[in-house]
Amino acid sequence: MKTIKRYCRLYKVLVSQFFKVILQSKVDFLIGLVGFLLTQVMGIIFLYLVFGQIPSLQGWTLDQLIFIYGFAQIPRGIDHLLTDNLWLVSYWMVIDGDFDRYMLRPMNVFFQVICEKLQPDALGELLVGIILVVSSLSKGIVAVDVVHVLLFFVSVIAGAVIYTSVKLFFTSLAFWVKQSGPFLQVAYEMAEFAKYPTEIYAKGIRFIITWIIPFAFVAYLPASYFLMGRGALETIGVECVIAVVFWFVAYSLFQYGTTKYESAGN
Repeated sequence: MKTIKRYCRLYKVLVSQFFKVILQSKVDFLIGLVGFLLTQVMGIIFLYLVFGQIPSLQGWTLDQLIFIYGFAQIPRGIDHLLTDNLWLVSYWMVIDGDFDRYMLRPMNVFFQVICEKLQPDALGELLVGIILVVSSLSKGIVAVDVVHVLLFFVSVIAGAVIYTSVKLFFTSLAFWVKQSGPFLQVAYEMAEFAKYPTEIYAKGIRFIITWIIPFAFVAYLPASYFLMGRGALETIGVECVIAVVFWFVAYSLFQYGTTKYESAGN
């Protein structure tokens, strides 16, 4: 318990220092936020353009797809906000030797990485996701009761853990290949498939985004519980199991990778 309190206190201190840096450049913050908002809006416009030509997509209506799209943005936004520093580790911190400072401090290495930086741009993803989900609720396509609300938050947390686990797994490869950013970029881009029903993809793609890089579990599959009334265990229950398993694998690889870290040579 003392350890948890200590890390919570340290996180608060380190994050407050980061925000002091952010406030030194308010224009950059606003530009980044607006940029992400525009990116999300373009994705929604794309959906409207598609449905302007066809009335449904494999039986899914526009309102249902907008809910899935918004649902996918919330866990992704949480991951983006809290763990964006992993991108820097995968691209240059290991190869340049900047990872040394994490190894020298008497703190958990992963904790140091994630608390060193927040990504305010992610607020754009979160804002759009919340707006789309709330809009869907107002149209009555999703039931609203205590159970559904509780499972919604459980699913969002599990989805964020899946996003972070995928990011952490490919970041950890940098301890061996020195720069794993390109691999992480390719894997993370697969998350775009999670914004739409998996039925519209070929079997090979469905298998990859379900069982290899399980982004189907961060939006479409749990969303099918809310939209189609599929069983909670076979959707959100499986999502939670996937989140735990992939987190264990990714974090174990990261921990092992830190023992193989050799700093920068010349």
